[in-house]
Amino acid sequence: MALGLIAAAAIALTGCTDSDASAPSEQTSGDLRKVRVAALPITETAALWGGIKAGLFAERGLQVEVLPAQGGAQAIPALLNGDIDFAIGQPFGAFRADLSDLGVVIIGNYASSYADGDDINAVVASAKSGIRRPADLAGRRVSVNSLGAAGDVTIMAAVERDGGDPSKIKFVEVAFPDAPAQLAAGNIDAAWVPEPFVTQLRSRGDTFVVAPYQAVVPGLTTLTTITTADRTEKDAKLVEDFSAAMKRTLEWAGDPANETAVRQAIKDNLQLPPPVADSVRLPAFGWQVDRSSLQRLAELAQKYRVLDRQPDLDRLVRQR
Repeated sequence: MALGLIAAAAIALTGCTDSDASAPSEQTSGDLRKVRVAALPITETAALWGGIKAGLFAERGLQVEVLPAQGGAQAIPALLNGDIDFAIGQPFGAFRADLSDLGVVIIGNYASSYADGDDINAVVASAKSGIRRPADLAGRRVSVNSLGAAGDVTIMAAVERDGGDPSKIKFVEVAFPDAPAQLAAGNIDAAWVPEPFVTQLRSRGDTFVVAPYQAVVPGLTTLTTITTADRTEKDAKLVEDFSAAMKRTLEWAGDPANETAVRQAIKDNLQLPPPVADSVRLPAFGWQVDRSSLQRLAELAQKYRVLDRQPDLDRLVRQR
């Protein structure tokens, strides 16, 4: 998951993440329009990879090339200079772009956490740390994969809700695959990680502390689909076709009948052992933007001084 770092100034436009991540050759020989989409190389992107392979974008006349990104914020410059057409990433990239009046818009959701049950991520503490509950994280070193985003914001809210002081948490940026080793070495006391790392850490005796999304904003929007306002106005047909294909793809990915194909997309595009790819928990895929979720996340970000003011959701969200 989260393979490598991409420079903040631009997306490395190095081609597809996998040779299968384009429409079949017999379809690409026609009049398909080439579209570039930046997405994180994580299990959630399996819906997009799988939808491409299933021909759902070709049905709308599109040949999609998926380009790796570390996060939504890193895709913004590439969107603005026309190197990519769309991007999938955390809402914070779009939030900050709106606050800088860069003309970035959210045209759809992509994935959300679960309202109940086992969530897609959690804070897990070293067994040696003595951490047992969210309040115990105050004054301790807690890793997130990206500072100033949904991870640290929701962790701070969960700690405060449990009676702890969120201002005393010492957040450290650690890539998800590196978190287990850093935790074992004692360089951090707890780590915010998705599956398969939650299961990996718990199985070796580390302590589940909290699923912060569920504790603070159940069903939180985790990934959105973004483009530029200029593209929605000057190339409305492309945005319409891509939106329709994305909606269809996310419905397809959320259908239990297609789970095998979605997990095969993980195996085709990520270096995960087959047993992990077959068992890793997937998010709730869906195209409909949940404005209340975005609003709550932005409010928490301002409360904890991750954002200095609120983005204009009326301007930012342009879902048709």
